Amino acid sequence: MTDDVVVLGSGYAGTGAIKQLESELDGEADITWVSDVDHHLVLHESHRCIRDPSIQEKITFDVAEIKSPSTRFVQGRVEAVDCDDRSVALEDGSTIAYDYLLVGIGSRTAFFGIDGLEEHSLTLKSLEDVLEIHDAVAEAAREASREDPAQIVVGGAGLSGIQSAGEIAEYRDEHRAPLEIHLVEGLDEVFPNNDATVQRKLRTLLKEKDVRIHTEEFIGEVDEETVYIGDEKELDYDVLLWTGGITGREAAATAALDCHDRDDRIESGRDFRTSDGRVFAIGDAAFIDQSGDRPAPPTAQAAWQAAEVAGENIARAIRGQPLTEWTYDDKGTLISVGEKAVAHDVKGLPVDTFGGPAAKALKKTVAARWIRTVNGFADAAKAFPDM
Repeated sequence: MTDDVVVLGSGYAGTGAIKQLESELDGEADITWVSDVDHHLVLHESHRCIRDPSIQEKITFDVAEIKSPSTRFVQGRVEAVDCDDRSVALEDGSTIAYDYLLVGIGSRTAFFGIDGLEEHSLTLKSLEDVLEIHDAVAEAAREASREDPAQIVVGGAGLSGIQSAGEIAEYRDEHRAPLEIHLVEGLDEVFPNNDATVQRKLRTLLKEKDVRIHTEEFIGEVDEETVYIGDEKELDYDVLLWTGGITGREAAATAALDCHDRDDRIESGRDFRTSDGRVFAIGDAAFIDQSGDRPAPPTAQAAWQAAEVAGENIARAIRGQPLTEWTYDDKGTLISVGEKAVAHDVKGLPVDTFGGPAAKALKKTVAARWIRTVNGFADAAKAFPDM
């Protein structure tokens, strides 16, 4: 009897796993791909749409173009996973049975119990989100003036926060829009817990784009007009974007699987197996064990790498073969601030941290490489100029 393999999610984890499973299994099992959207979004470049929504055409790809004709696709939001029954329940009331399940449904934005934050902020987890940010910034600019500029507050100075602030600044400059941009980070520096050299370079680029940086004080409360920072600072805002952290999706919590107590992501081993041997988890949905104290990071780079091995391991499980253990290989960090970029600790290069045209070209190349993997060289070449 043919096994049923079900993959949840069309982000980096789910899409990469589908490509690998199709290659590994080649008709040996039936594959069903489930996602609440009918496309794959190159999320780490989605901030480009804040400045120019037309870029969505370069970074979204229909699942029908990505998958093999033999792979079944079901569009629907996952409501629950029943490990005993080996089934996935969707929002429309339908269920999908599985013999092996790969959970790659990503994560939710974490609001850390900050009063008013979830209610009043925008987030950046989907194409719909980024287009909403663009519309909110454009509307705020239309209603503002040079004498009374719109206030845009970005909470969280990690990758998403820095890159979003940079794109809002580019929008401001291109449209001569009356905007003031604030980047708020509770820890002591932008891109926290990273190398001081790259932090300094990023801070310099942000300042060059006239982004006002607020560090070392956490957001304590938000209402419909004001962000309250620390004990004394207040920032009135017209648009608030929150990029401050992640937690597990609600559907993942319904499964009888071990989850990490800090952020409710599914715990998985270095072979991606969870506490249920028929269920695998990767990407942002998973808290993936690695050697030492730190898990694999919840990044696009880690999800790409994990997807390849996870697809191979599900094929091995079907055949009764031993599974491969995965170790995350950090190939470096590439961060854009508008039209400029910083590269840090890129594997194989003699310079630790650099900017300029070389960093910008490298970031474009990495994005194009992933698009080529997903949908071929032509789409990669088309997207390259806008990355």
